[in-house]
Amino acid sequence: MEQEFITAGRIVGTHGVKGEVKLLPLGIDAAFLTAFPTYYIDGSPVTPSACRAHKGCLLLKLPGVEDMDAALTLKGKMVAVRRADGRLPDGVFFDQELIGLTARDAATGETLGKVEEVLLYPAHKVYAVRGGKDEYLIPAVPAFIKEIHLTDGYMDIHVWEGMGSHED
Repeated sequence: MEQEFITAGRIVGTHGVKGEVKLLPLGIDAAFLTAFPTYYIDGSPVTPSACRAHKGCLLLKLPGVEDMDAALTLKGKMVAVRRADGRLPDGVFFDQELIGLTARDAATGETLGKVEEVLLYPAHKVYAVRGGKDEYLIPAVPAFIKEIHLTDGYMDIHVWEGMGSHED
């Protein structure tokens, strides 16, 4: 289901002594996150005066956070973005939106289970589908994912022989 707010990541520390915070993205490219004008910490909107990607993280200079001590008070906080502020290409979704989708066999329409987790690997993401007769680990690539219907709550998967956890 399309969500109004998406968890962008967690503040994991500071950067330098002038109050920048380091945000570790959760399944979202740090460079993509720089396009968002406003971030939400504890539900409150915050507009950074500076924002840049650095070594896979996002560095933010937030208003009222002028030194390292002030930045450290934000460590551990989750940061969200408003989905409407981000422009994803057609057919691309935030990982958080895929959790809970019903996974179906594209050929038969049979329900395989629900997407319970999006696993991050160096080559690509993998969707963990559980709750059916088998567990499936589906690579998030076009060879396996036929379509994702976010508004209708399902994704169609090309199931290959041996993909299920109990298949030989």
